[in-house]
Amino acid sequence: MDEAQVVVGAGPIGSAVALQLAEQWVSVRLLTRSGSGPDHPRITRQAVDANDADALIAATADAAVIYNCVNPPYHRWPTDWPPIAANLLAAAHHSGAVLATASNLYGYGPVSQDMTEDLPLAATGSKGKVRAQMWQDALAAHQAGTVIAVEVRGSDYVGAGAQSHLGERAIPPILAGKTVRVLGNPDQLHTFTYTQDMARTLIAAASDSQAWGRAWHAPSNPPRTQREALADVARVAGVAPPKVKSLSPALLKVAGLFNPTIRELAEVQYQFTNRFVMDSGAAQEQFDLAPTPWDQVLADAVRSFGGTPVV
Repeated sequence: MDEAQVVVGAGPIGSAVALQLAEQWVSVRLLTRSGSGPDHPRITRQAVDANDADALIAATADAAVIYNCVNPPYHRWPTDWPPIAANLLAAAHHSGAVLATASNLYGYGPVSQDMTEDLPLAATGSKGKVRAQMWQDALAAHQAGTVIAVEVRGSDYVGAGAQSHLGERAIPPILAGKTVRVLGNPDQLHTFTYTQDMARTLIAAASDSQAWGRAWHAPSNPPRTQREALADVARVAGVAPPKVKSLSPALLKVAGLFNPTIRELAEVQYQFTNRFVMDSGAAQEQFDLAPTPWDQVLADAVRSFGGTPVV
């Protein structure tokens, strides 16, 4: 049997990885708890719960690469991630597959400089700590020779399907001519990562043996302030620039009483209160990848919410 490319998770990154592989004439097995995912003749969808170690090991026994694109509910990361991460490590060990994990910048914690991959994982919040521990466990297993591991980190996503500060929380209000309420300071620089660029980097890192055993930052466009990025969205959509207002800490606290996801945002508010800039030069050089042009990124995002890009 040919070795398989197995993607676990069908969110915006998992779906993008599966579709990009399929467009390269690669057969893909896409594992989700419900068996959902994009419809493509070279994608086989299979219902597998990543919490079930035996089922996951069986479904990945012939894998050459296991792409970890799982995304548990935001407020449940500290409880849901550790067993899933352990099961994925076990699956990679049993199959001998490369374990390529889609991750983020939470593990660094608050920083005062542009983020590079060699920064210490010094997170202080629970979600950042769990992401840092996941990589430390994978790296330890890699160094012990029991798995082959690589991680790709991105900043806040933008693109079709992205549930982010430049996604469902921003684009529909812009298209409707409404005020956009943002977290933190709207005039601090922030890096945004295109979902398709994240997927491309994950595939490249998984296939390059020189990339294994370390983390990489997905190629991303130069940082923009939230105010600038929202105005860019409006320009690409052909609508008026939105009014932008910050969510006050008091309003955030009240909203968090009714919405567990909003409640969890307090932990990462530093990402929007302070400068939050990711350097992706290492991956651009290693994989010969450049970020997708910014207007093209925003056109994809606008289109995914029913808008009609004009540029």
